[in-house]
Amino acid sequence: MKKKKTIIGEHQFTFTKAVVLFPLFFVLLLWLVFWYEMKFNVNLHHFGIYPREWFGLKGILFSPFLHGSLKHLANNSLALLVLLPALQFFYKKQTTLVLVFGILFSGLGTWLLGRPSYHIGASGLIYVLVSFIFFKGIFTRYYRLMAVSMFVVLFYGGSVWYMFPNVDNSVSWEGHLAGFVTGLAMALLIKTPQFGKPLIYDWEHPNFNPKEDVFIRNFDENGNFNPPPKPKEGESEIKSYFTSSIKVIYEFLKRN
Repeated sequence: MKKKKTIIGEHQFTFTKAVVLFPLFFVLLLWLVFWYEMKFNVNLHHFGIYPREWFGLKGILFSPFLHGSLKHLANNSLALLVLLPALQFFYKKQTTLVLVFGILFSGLGTWLLGRPSYHIGASGLIYVLVSFIFFKGIFTRYYRLMAVSMFVVLFYGGSVWYMFPNVDNSVSWEGHLAGFVTGLAMALLIKTPQFGKPLIYDWEHPNFNPKEDVFIRNFDENGNFNPPPKPKEGESEIKSYFTSSIKVIYEFLKRN
């Protein structure tokens, strides 16, 4: 039996502090790690993803927080400060799932596909966010989310070339590709029940009573057009004239 799609009357996107604070906290964490490396002259790149080696699996969790240069960190921070608020604002209920599974599966894909070198940076997660926000907006067919998808294409559409080898050997195209595929898969699998079919007609409301609808009362139980008979001309006026809620007392006087 086919499950009926949930009908939602209004799609309210509520702005909360988390829309701003969560992305700022996440990006601040990246900068703190980079500051720690520079301040104490340590190199944490060995916590990155090293493909097809067991010791490289730990990088699935840690690699998004490591960056090779200030430019690398600044570019990723700017993208995250745009994409994370969009995810939190438009897909608040799905944010945790997208981030957790996005980091895990994009990292695992990099571990399986990557060149024998340490892969670090949050760019894999960025490609997860770009892919998820774009495809989910298209799949929902809700005009506001489709507009967000077009925004993503406008600003990050050119990044699709960095998912292919030999475009820029200094970046992890394997991590980009794994992130993009992960975002697409999550857009297909993660449900967004808050974006149901918008209510346009009165009969779509769950509390709609067809017996009270003036138009539907013109049809019989078999669906045939059978309007009730119209009152005769003058009938309604006569009825209203002789009908009153005031109690009338009639007194009859006897004539001699």
